Amino acid sequence: MTVAEAIHEQRSERSTRALRPSAILILSTLLAALLATALIALTVGAAGIPLSRLPAALGIAEPGSGNTLAVRDQLVLWSIRVPRIVAAAMVGSLLAVAGALMQGLFRNPLADPALVGVSSGGAFAAATAIVITDSALGAQLRFMQNELLPIAAFVGSLATTMILYSIASRQGRTSIAMFLLAGLAIAAIANAGIGVLVYVADDRQLRDITFWMLGSLSGATWAKTATIAPVLAIALLVCAVIARRLDLLVLGESEAFHSGVDVERLKRLSIVLISAMTGVAVAICGVVGFIGIIVPHLLRLVIGPSHRLLLPASALLGAVLLVGADTLARTLVAPAEMPIGILTAAIGAPFFLAMLLRQRGLIGL
Repeated sequence: MTVAEAIHEQRSERSTRALRPSAILILSTLLAALLATALIALTVGAAGIPLSRLPAALGIAEPGSGNTLAVRDQLVLWSIRVPRIVAAAMVGSLLAVAGALMQGLFRNPLADPALVGVSSGGAFAAATAIVITDSALGAQLRFMQNELLPIAAFVGSLATTMILYSIASRQGRTSIAMFLLAGLAIAAIANAGIGVLVYVADDRQLRDITFWMLGSLSGATWAKTATIAPVLAIALLVCAVIARRLDLLVLGESEAFHSGVDVERLKRLSIVLISAMTGVAVAICGVVGFIGIIVPHLLRLVIGPSHRLLLPASALLGAVLLVGADTLARTLVAPAEMPIGILTAAIGAPFFLAMLLRQRGLIGL
């Protein structure tokens, strides 16, 4: 690159930064979008609640005289709809932040926990826990099945992430081809294990395993949201601490090391975070794909690669997308319900294909 080209590139980068909106504006817009999406989700469903009845149903206003539906509205909202919306928002945040972290760790914009088998590994571990605790062999563990599923999903996601990292990384470099091929192989192995479990499972176990494979938030409760909340809070706090180090890691491991970053410690911490967030998300709603690849990529086009803004923005946009997708899943085929994993795959797969074509220079985005 000549000096003139370098100067031109620097000027182009400065002009691009000048055109980017401020962090406060971006986060405020995403937060407003999340609130609007949640408001829509509160009002639509099998039991529709018009906006005029929503304040009384939420308990922030007295029901009008003759309003006999207030009790039913409150029951629907606080027992079913509100915990489901909260769970969808938190799971979307977990998956989006996990995707952003994985892309920063591998320095690969195609990284996604579901795409490269991390979610499949967590689902396989959760399915194994379902079959074992529902059998005579694991009868003594049945009382702690709700606690065992998130733990199993976390362990499965952690093991998958560590295997993937060890295969794809050599001498401080990550091979993109090896990364994707290893992810596909790991996902195939995990899916084969799930197939074996499906073969030996009874009808009740089969229904539970199918839930993990297709993805659904129909079983969301306040108890499950309480399981997600601490993981999300700790993950966002740690992400705020390591954001600048991730920015340096993207430049290269040697550059990050010479800038004072403990690279190996950062890798281990990132792997544990990705595994914890993916495992908890899988334990709550099963395998939901493409949130982790769509959200960070879209945001990088708008706000740039800085993780200090990318990670919180990913959390908000991931929440918006999953709350919206879950609302569609509840309403498109009402009174039945479409698995949310079908919707995210139908939207995310063409987007992923467009990313690949853009890298080949066949289309412009």
